[in-house]
Amino acid sequence: MWRKPIVKTNNRHVKACGVVVAALLGVNGSNGDAQTYPSRPVKAVTDVGTGGTYDIFVRALGEELRKKWGQAIVVEPHPGGNAVIGNRMCATSPPDGYTLCFLSNQGMVTNEFLYKKLPYALTSFTPIMNLFFNTQVIVVNASLNVRSLEELATLAKAKPGTLNYVVPGTFQRVFFDRFNKRYGTDLVAIPFKGGGDALNGVLSGVTPIAFIGGANFAPYVREGKMVALAVDSVARSPLFPETPTLTELGYPDNLPRTYLAFAAPARMPNDIIGKVHHDVAAIMSEPAFRKRHLLDRGLEPVVDTPEQFARSLEIERRLIRDLVQEAGIQPR
Repeated sequence: MWRKPIVKTNNRHVKACGVVVAALLGVNGSNGDAQTYPSRPVKAVTDVGTGGTYDIFVRALGEELRKKWGQAIVVEPHPGGNAVIGNRMCATSPPDGYTLCFLSNQGMVTNEFLYKKLPYALTSFTPIMNLFFNTQVIVVNASLNVRSLEELATLAKAKPGTLNYVVPGTFQRVFFDRFNKRYGTDLVAIPFKGGGDALNGVLSGVTPIAFIGGANFAPYVREGKMVALAVDSVARSPLFPETPTLTELGYPDNLPRTYLAFAAPARMPNDIIGKVHHDVAAIMSEPAFRKRHLLDRGLEPVVDTPEQFARSLEIERRLIRDLVQEAGIQPR
């Protein structure tokens, strides 16, 4: 039986979070004619490219929604710009229920602290749910001949200025900033557009290191083309059962998890929010869908309520602000 997660909050933040939750949820209308919704195709806007974990998941979910609703779910990837492009597309769309958004927490939350001006804010969105946590794995091209983070550091010292990595967000970049300080190395971050781009970079050796969602990389680890060095999950991932967690290796457990947010433009009517939340939660709880598209891909289902998700967004926002300050990242 599907269980809703228990979300723990710190009492010191309850009052402050309440203000933000009200801003996120209190402006929605009440009448969106949910009984006849949807009566035409629905756009599914993403902030990632094609071929990656999120894109594959959204297309699978969209097919199930098509069966329920009798309307096409048209997936529209809008990658690039550090997720700004896709989030702007969502934020500026009509809040009529015909644009649903599947967004990275990099775009929804972190970018506020990376840019002086953004074409959207957290309050530009209607939070619907956190769909799942996406276990992140540190992988390297097998040609590097390293099997641990310590061996990676030794190689980086022996070949200064030659090793590049790709990461999907600030959390993973902060990890490698700490890694460089810890070992005196100079691994360099390289921008990329999506999961497929990152996968090809590691396979080709152009960017031989990645700290990224593990699902699409697991087959190459099993084939010996890549080596998994660590995962960021609380327990070992079923995708990489022999790979230790960062906590096991003694790294601080204070980085936010990476997840896929289900949202919509601000002011979407409450009855439509309720309908889409109910129907997506039902699909996520179906055993066959859950196994094939979540558990077998190393994704950890969350499926919280809009209110719980709004509160967690504000708590995460505070944590990310501190991490960006730690990294010395100046808004540009």
